[in-house]
Amino acid sequence: MPPRDALMPMLEDVLYGGMLAEGEHVYEFERRFAEHFGLPNALGFSSGTGALHVALLSCGVRPGDEVVTTSMTAEPTNTTILQIGAVPVFADVDPRTGNLEPASVEACIGPRTKAILVVHYAGYPVALNAMRALADRHGVALIEDCAHALGARYAGQAIGTIGDAAIFSFQAIKHMTTVDGGALTLRDPAKIRAAKKLRWFGLEKGVPRTEVDIVEAGYKYNMTNVAGVIGLRQLDDIDEAIARHIAHGQAFDAALSAIPGLSAAAVEAVSEPSYWIYTLLSDDSDAVERRLAEIGVAASKLHRPNHLHSVFAPYRRDLPGLAEFYRRLVHIPCGWWVSDADRERIVSALSKG
Repeated sequence: MPPRDALMPMLEDVLYGGMLAEGEHVYEFERRFAEHFGLPNALGFSSGTGALHVALLSCGVRPGDEVVTTSMTAEPTNTTILQIGAVPVFADVDPRTGNLEPASVEACIGPRTKAILVVHYAGYPVALNAMRALADRHGVALIEDCAHALGARYAGQAIGTIGDAAIFSFQAIKHMTTVDGGALTLRDPAKIRAAKKLRWFGLEKGVPRTEVDIVEAGYKYNMTNVAGVIGLRQLDDIDEAIARHIAHGQAFDAALSAIPGLSAAAVEAVSEPSYWIYTLLSDDSDAVERRLAEIGVAASKLHRPNHLHSVFAPYRRDLPGLAEFYRRLVHIPCGWWVSDADRERIVSALSKG
């Protein structure tokens, strides 16, 4: 949270101002968030998952359609596909990064494919130039799940601006939080009005309830003014917070790769990660976790590959790149709360073997 003396007066104004739900604080947050991160537009949501649901619908995904996606992600990326009644088609990942591998994605595209859903896993951008070319060549939508990647860039462009749609998450443990929340950005501004309706039951804000006509069932995904005002105050300090993530990540890249048996996740020359969490690859990831536990530092693989869950059993396929990545993966903390001394303790512990 922002400093108490800065946030609480703003929050109290909202809590006792007579308008708790979606209103001007949300709309101001949308404007400032889009401007701050170089996005063409932004719509506030109650969660990143709700934003992803509307992103998929906005890109034309309907029951029976296929979405090429990754299993190496938090589960809501893919349960949202199931929520629509669409089919997740799991492409393989590059074992050096954990991100979708373009050749595998292309092999998964078929006549029922409606979209490619990429996840910038742990804050490391996907090979977006290749993915954009694939989407254009096959006439399908490209959707960016940027939940881990706030502030990252690719080929000089802001993350979230290369796909046809992109979503961000403000859930409790992301780069910035509104307690919970999310945002959607759409490449085609003509789709914004329909997306606004989908986030609020299919109704249009600003039109009297007795005069509106629902033409497509929507959802209860709108952001509240309470979340909006927290987000507005967060934007004042977010650059400093993201800079700390990046500084730690780059320092780990240099220090840990020099230790035998360890390597950093690969980063393209045109890619600028925002290191939500640090991706370390190890010949013995269990030993890394044990070593860091000895000094009171939590490290883990964080996510279970989604295709291993029973709900995705019908869609399982052989993913050798993911298997290799997951075997070697261990995430270590690199957030704004990690001090330089903490970082050096982690390096020192791992350098002992």
